[in-house]
Amino acid sequence: MLEKLEIIKQRFDEVSDLIIQPDIISDQKRYVQLNKEYKDLRLLMDKRELFIELTNNLQEAEEIIADGSDAEMVEMAKMQLDEAKEGLPALEEEIRFLLIPKDPEDAKNVVVEVRAGTGGDEASIFAGDLYRMYTKYCEGRGWNVSVVDLNEGTAGGFKEIIFEVSGEDVYGTMKFEAGVHRVQRVPQTETQGRVHTSAASVVVLPEAEEFDYELDMTEVRIERTTSTGPGGQSVNTTYSAIKLHHEPTGMIVSCQDQKSSHKNLEKALKVLRSRLYEMELAKKQAADSEKRKSMVSSGDRSAKIRTYNYPQGRVTDHRIGLTLYDLQNIINGDIQKIIDELMLAENTEKLKASDEHI
Repeated sequence: MLEKLEIIKQRFDEVSDLIIQPDIISDQKRYVQLNKEYKDLRLLMDKRELFIELTNNLQEAEEIIADGSDAEMVEMAKMQLDEAKEGLPALEEEIRFLLIPKDPEDAKNVVVEVRAGTGGDEASIFAGDLYRMYTKYCEGRGWNVSVVDLNEGTAGGFKEIIFEVSGEDVYGTMKFEAGVHRVQRVPQTETQGRVHTSAASVVVLPEAEEFDYELDMTEVRIERTTSTGPGGQSVNTTYSAIKLHHEPTGMIVSCQDQKSSHKNLEKALKVLRSRLYEMELAKKQAADSEKRKSMVSSGDRSAKIRTYNYPQGRVTDHRIGLTLYDLQNIINGDIQKIIDELMLAENTEKLKASDEHI
């Protein structure tokens, strides 16, 4: 392990030197990438120092015990030996996880699209519940949520809602939510008290920076219209709503959340760029068959990933067979425990793959 950490230290020293070079500082894309790498490597360097300290303590204690000439020193050395032996396995495991190559997308902000699926009005209400769940979760993490576009359901909730989430390592966390979410409950409109099953799909796109995906504006047709739905006079009477038509793919993106046409255009372009970037990513991932095998993070949009069963107060994540009887807290935004389990499953999978590679 120390050999691996020495290689990492060489890279850390190299990155430390690079980020202060004027030509790197002037190249924004390269500077951002290296800064992120520096932060990740810094954490490993701290663990390396602790690892060296514990292994040195272990060696020193063994030497004192072997010498045996000073009874008091031997007693202290035994305590030191126990401490080192107890701390090393956990630290080694932690370092092994940190040595797993990180997905460069994980640090990105995201665009989340929640759409009502089968189940009519009830599916729209459920899509609204999911949006509320994510909003509360993101607020708890100190992340910023901003709506891009929405289409309200006739009985509440949303037929579709698109929103941005910005903060630290958002995609690395939110990517686990991509897929089909299913709800089993008695709808408000049901008179017989029968349990219905409805669904909503969640798409999580890593937000593409301008230097991630070069969008050719000659291929984009911009349509300006007045906003529809609630919003008051100023929103509904000015041509502030934006609809983008991406000619090569036929993709359409709308944004009518802001009063300013310029801000709506900015948001719509962000969504379009992110969708196109994700298409490119999917192609790359398809080439990497090992990555596609992982149901935890493949983001397969047709995969049923989670069921929320109201009569039993149960939430089941089908990817890892996790069942929690805590529906009320989960639907109120307490999804961290599910995400932690999914992250652990993904990391274990990656660890196996890296061990096989070695």
